[in-house]
Amino acid sequence: MTHFVSVGALLDEARSRIERLSPAEARERQRSGAQLVDIRPAWQREADGEIPGALIVERNHLEWRLHPGSGASLAMADEVDRWIVVCTEGYTSSLAAAALCSLGIVAADIDGGLRAWEAAGLPVSSTVTAVEEVVPGLAAG
Repeated sequence: MTHFVSVGALLDEARSRIERLSPAEARERQRSGAQLVDIRPAWQREADGEIPGALIVERNHLEWRLHPGSGASLAMADEVDRWIVVCTEGYTSSLAAAALCSLGIVAADIDGGLRAWEAAGLPVSSTVTAVEEVVPGLAAG
C-alpha cells in the first residue's frame, strides 16, 4: 500500500493519473457526448447552483453508481463512456476522478471546479436536483 506524507502528495498523485480540463474544454466535451457528474452534497448545490445537464451523484456513492459491475449502478453507467467530475474548486473531483480511473472508468475533472466554470461565464442553474430524481427509489441523505 502506498503511503503519502501529505494530502497534497495524495492529490498530486491522483492528478498525475487523470486529465484535467479547463471549463471551456469540459463544456465542449459535454456537447460531444461526455457526461458531467456533480459530486457535491445538496447543501453546496443549494448554495452555489448546478451545471445544467450534470448528473448528480454525491461523492459517497460515486463509484457504486458509475461502475457497471457494482450491483448498484445507474442504468446509464453502461452507456456513458466518458465522465467529467465536478466539485466546487477541483480538489475532491481530482481524487474522485482518479478513483474512477482505478476502476477502469474513463474520467477527467474540471480544473478549478464549479468556481472556474462560473468564472468562465458558463451556465449555472439555481435549480437544485434532488438525488431521488436521479436514482428513483433512493432516499436522499
